[in-house]
Amino acid sequence: MLARALSLVSVVALLVTPAAAQTSRHVLKGDSVAIYNLVGELRVEGGGGAGADVVVEIQRGGDDAAKLDVQSGPLRGRETLRVIYPDDVIVMPDWGRGWNTTMHVRDDGTFGDEDWWEGKHHSHADGREVRITGRSRSGLEAFADLHVTVPKGKTVGLYLGVGKAFVTNVDGAIRVWVASADVAADRARGSLRIQTGSGNVDLRTASGDVGLATGSGDITAAGVDGSRLRLETGSGTVKLRDGKAADIHVETGSGDIDVTATSGDELSFETGSGDVDVALTATFSSVHIETGSGDVTLKVPATVGAQVDLDTGSGDIDLGGLTLQVRHIEHDHVSGTLGDGKGRLSVETGSGNVYLQKL
Repeated sequence: MLARALSLVSVVALLVTPAAAQTSRHVLKGDSVAIYNLVGELRVEGGGGAGADVVVEIQRGGDDAAKLDVQSGPLRGRETLRVIYPDDVIVMPDWGRGWNTTMHVRDDGTFGDEDWWEGKHHSHADGREVRITGRSRSGLEAFADLHVTVPKGKTVGLYLGVGKAFVTNVDGAIRVWVASADVAADRARGSLRIQTGSGNVDLRTASGDVGLATGSGDITAAGVDGSRLRLETGSGTVKLRDGKAADIHVETGSGDIDVTATSGDELSFETGSGDVDVALTATFSSVHIETGSGDVTLKVPATVGAQVDLDTGSGDIDLGGLTLQVRHIEHDHVSGTLGDGKGRLSVETGSGNVYLQKL
């Protein structure tokens, strides 16, 4: 009976050991770290006391999960963690056949434009080509879900190929680069940069220096209070609510811009094609609004003062009851002075109407 019991225990051990081996914990020391993973879910949370290290918990999955390798060590001046996928085709059948993303991965397992937030752009074409897909019947079927704990004051670069990313309650210099995934963030402090090649970006409550960008997707931001705010999408809608920053820039190549309950000193809103609707709650030094094709509606406080220039290539101009000391007036062009004239306000649309209204 004892021998039989020991045999059963051995069988159970054989069953549970491989599953347990799929989870690992890693500590990254230093003030600046970078983390790379091609496929999976990325969750980043603030935590740890003063002087603590960045901690990464990895849960590997898929039929080929055991083939994934985790490497760490210093690269290019910072400590790194890299999940290595030993194949050029990564298959994710459970995610649906719609997935098909191609990207380049360097020999050391890193990828992405590592210095985009500093204005230094590296080529994306270096390294081997990797395809992440749900359409292929052959390839490496594996992924890794990462949970990253970031103590206050750290500089952390986070790189993800395909999946989902969540950033919560962080305080530091956080940089998120994603090839194809939605990114959601809330309660961020310090400096936050998010860029995804394809996917939506959603930010709720942040302070400091904030920049959000997507090649194709919508951007939504609410409750941002800081020194600078930049929201950019190549194709998609941008929505900003309750934004406060000295410098605000919102831009979309094609899509609407919807801004409410916002204030700043230097503000610009630009779209190649789409409507622009902006409601400002305070006076400003400069506001510039431009759309290639679409209507512009700007709501300002009754006390606003600015030198005003409104221009539409094809459309009407409506001053909405505001008292403007007119210098020049035509059907498609009006210029003059509002109030004390201390600020500057320019609106330009290639084809569309311009509405200037009291808040």
